[in-house]
Amino acid sequence: MTRMRLALDYVEDHLTGELSSDTLAKIAGCSVYNYYRMFSFLTDISLAEYIRRRKLTLAAIDLQSSDIKVIDLAMKYGYDSPVSFSRAFQALHGVTPTEARTEGVTLKAYPRISFRISVTGEKEMDYRIETKEAFQIFGYEGIFKADGSGAYPNTPHELWNQNHANGAYEKLASDAGDLPPFVRRDLCKIHGACDYRQTEPGTFAYMQCAFKSTTSKTDGYTVVDIPAQTWVIFPSEKFEWDRVVDICTAINKRFYSEWLPTSEYEQVNGMSLEVYGGDAEMGYLELWFAVRKIQNCRGGYN
Repeated sequence: MTRMRLALDYVEDHLTGELSSDTLAKIAGCSVYNYYRMFSFLTDISLAEYIRRRKLTLAAIDLQSSDIKVIDLAMKYGYDSPVSFSRAFQALHGVTPTEARTEGVTLKAYPRISFRISVTGEKEMDYRIETKEAFQIFGYEGIFKADGSGAYPNTPHELWNQNHANGAYEKLASDAGDLPPFVRRDLCKIHGACDYRQTEPGTFAYMQCAFKSTTSKTDGYTVVDIPAQTWVIFPSEKFEWDRVVDICTAINKRFYSEWLPTSEYEQVNGMSLEVYGGDAEMGYLELWFAVRKIQNCRGGYN
């Protein structure tokens, strides 16, 4: 929570300047993508949308408290032109920047978010902690922007949809071979891996993957080494497959907002696995998060 607050201090201090994703990640003590994930799961809003709302909230205050020109205000808050700024301003506030200067006009204000731990105990969380030896995964890798922008497919979910549509999923399942000994026999052949290696600032790696075994055919695929690691594993209940994104989001949210802040562990980078099971009708999901015991470290930045 301290790291999240320090990172938010940095965001707020740079609403009218250049915000470095790399610096943000260093303050938060995690990868860029993992900070974006934690922020959205803890607040139910993306960091990009939060920044947009805060900029336009401050812009409204500037309009009512000064004679600043709209073109200068657009530049101050990082918009390419007065037109794009005016469009965004009206979409949020319901009035144009010029109309916002009218006495008595109603505007929207989005206050700064604050982070605090809330332990409710309303519902138990099933989890287990396992230490596994190093293993390999292989499959289709994509490098995605942390804010969800970029060329199609620009999210891991779209990568899955694309590979289902073009037959790539079935090919990977066929080439996966037998499951290695450390993987349960009732699980599927195809899974997901996230943030397992360092990429350019503002991006993250995601792979639709299989666990490599002695019978796997890896030619033409990206192969990645996963080091020996301690994992905290959260299993789901059985669910209908059209709910998989909601189930995944719900587990992530509880991990970041409930389990991680109150445990004796911290995440290792942002590495996680989506391990799937089930059949054609009902799905099953385990989320594996790489963790380590906290060694009385202290977060902070200058």
